[in-house]
Amino acid sequence: MPRNRRVFSLMLDNRKAKLMESKRRPGRFELSVDGIPQSVVSMTEPTSLEYAYIQHIARAIDAAAEPGAPLFTVHLGAGALTLARYVEATRPGSPQLAVEFEPALYAAVIAALPLPPGADLRVIFGDARAVADADLPDGKRPSAPPSPSSALVAAASGSTAVDTDWVDARFTVVDLWDAAVIRHRVASQEFYRRVAARSAAGGIVAVNLLDGHPFEYSRRQAATLSSVFEHIAVVLDAEPEDDEGPLGNVVIFASDEPLDVVTDPDLLGSPRPHMLHDDSLTSWIAEARIMTDADGTDSPDPDDPIWD
Repeated sequence: MPRNRRVFSLMLDNRKAKLMESKRRPGRFELSVDGIPQSVVSMTEPTSLEYAYIQHIARAIDAAAEPGAPLFTVHLGAGALTLARYVEATRPGSPQLAVEFEPALYAAVIAALPLPPGADLRVIFGDARAVADADLPDGKRPSAPPSPSSALVAAASGSTAVDTDWVDARFTVVDLWDAAVIRHRVASQEFYRRVAARSAAGGIVAVNLLDGHPFEYSRRQAATLSSVFEHIAVVLDAEPEDDEGPLGNVVIFASDEPLDVVTDPDLLGSPRPHMLHDDSLTSWIAEARIMTDADGTDSPDPDDPIWD
């Protein structure tokens, strides 16, 4: 009898989340929502990353501190915790924080795919915009991190952290998808200002998008992030000028300090993706408007016939 590869199937409002084990690669799992892949996790090799965009972010994380050194990393959108597992594998014991809208999904993922012993990951359950908008503590100082044992209990049980724990993040991953779409309220100038306020000096923010030529949405996002941060780089695997190119991931890195992906482009490995920064980025953004709460749009719908 064929082995049942389905780990769980869970209804989230009117959407269906499913975790499946790979048929050809045991120990590798894919989380999808309404049939749209959200995360791929290898429980045997957490540093083996499926998608190019997540490899780009991981390499930037590698360069954000000395090898193996702790790095306070915030994940806006937990999914199956692919990058949180990567950080734990490469920087054991790093304090990490996830902001996740779906407690039931998070609990199901943790139950099915437990974090390794000693992982220091806490979670805030709630809307990322509401969490970002909460008042910062006086002096912008986070609460003391929990001991490894208490952090493990919190992660395993799904107990919550609080919004004041999201302070002085050294690396923030913004991966906020409502199934296949990013809502404009978590992609506006006002939102990114709050993310910047919760970042450490010189902290890095990586924003994952989905777009295609002429990249109207991504160019607006780059313009928006450029209005908040001093240094911006856009990394994409598709040719930026190919008007017949496919819909694909676009990663925007932002910081108030020079970015390692710019100063050391070999960091992103081979084949090297396309990268836009400084003059090339300014030319690419062109007249794209900054997104605000009042003048924003959701990300492109991948089911739109324009991408056929």
